[in-house]
Amino acid sequence: MFSRKVGIHAAAALAFGLAALLTPGRICAQGRSIAKAAAVEYLFPEQITVPAGKASSVALHFRIAQGLHINSHSPKEEELIPTAFSIPEGSGVRLEQANYPSGTDITLPLDPKTKLSVYTGDFIIQARIVATAGDHLVEARLRYQACDNSACMPPKTITVPIDVIGK
Repeated sequence: MFSRKVGIHAAAALAFGLAALLTPGRICAQGRSIAKAAAVEYLFPEQITVPAGKASSVALHFRIAQGLHINSHSPKEEELIPTAFSIPEGSGVRLEQANYPSGTDITLPLDPKTKLSVYTGDFIIQARIVATAGDHLVEARLRYQACDNSACMPPKTITVPIDVIGK
């Protein structure tokens, strides 16, 4: 009887462990399952058509997870990592200019004397791009550092997939 109970507990532990590993975006903390959402999510556009060879404006929409903020493109402290959008060379699309929104000044409870320039909620980067003729599956990038009111996560770069059609 003892070995059967041990076997059942071991099987249950193994099943729980596999479920935790196979459930993407979940972590286990003291027996609780907590959803781990992306700090910044690219919303749209997924596809755009622009005149080939001519500079065109594109509004890129992003959302920051609730309870988090990211440094603006122009943080107030030199050691802080700015938010930056880029398009890799050789993609058939060139980033001519990126215009970032103004950051919102906040102070944190841990250091009320220091003001930070951050983005929260939804924000838009106005990109000016030039595309060659054709269909280009661009894997642009957004680099940022997300923080809450007490700690920062390591810097991260996410892929910003955009199908750019130059006509």
